[in-house]
Amino acid sequence: MTQIIRIGMDTSKHIFQLHGVDAAEKVVLRKRLSRKQVLEYFAKLPPTVIGLEACGASQYWARELSKLGHEVKLMAPQLVKPYVQRNKNDGRDAEGLCEAMGRPRMRFVPVKTAEQQAALMLTGIRDGLIARRTQLSNAIRGYAAEFGLIAAKGVDKIEPLLA
Repeated sequence: MTQIIRIGMDTSKHIFQLHGVDAAEKVVLRKRLSRKQVLEYFAKLPPTVIGLEACGASQYWARELSKLGHEVKLMAPQLVKPYVQRNKNDGRDAEGLCEAMGRPRMRFVPVKTAEQQAALMLTGIRDGLIARRTQLSNAIRGYAAEFGLIAAKGVDKIEPLLA
């Protein structure tokens, strides 16, 4: 079998689509795998370069595939989109990923460690909670104004309105 130099992998909830090429850019791999089969399949392959669209789940897959000796490159979806042919489907997405990662000027997203990803998630949750708190205090202030009760801005000024 010809040596695969690059694999584009389109991820989804259940089925992953692979598209691989050899050194002559000839297609040598088109395969569908279930989520359970992915690590088992890549454990049998010699180390190669694998391209994925960057998203939260791709960070997990990048870490797992790297443990198996593969080099994983993550790409922003908007940079991959021009390489996906018409009539979009999972197979064409995988082909577009494989094509995009072969471009010399393609920019890649760094793979985050589990700790980095957890810290970013906590920061995102905190930002969301602060935004919701602000929304609620503004709503309370607005409703109170309908009854002629006015309070200055600030979360600490809301309690008198609730009384």
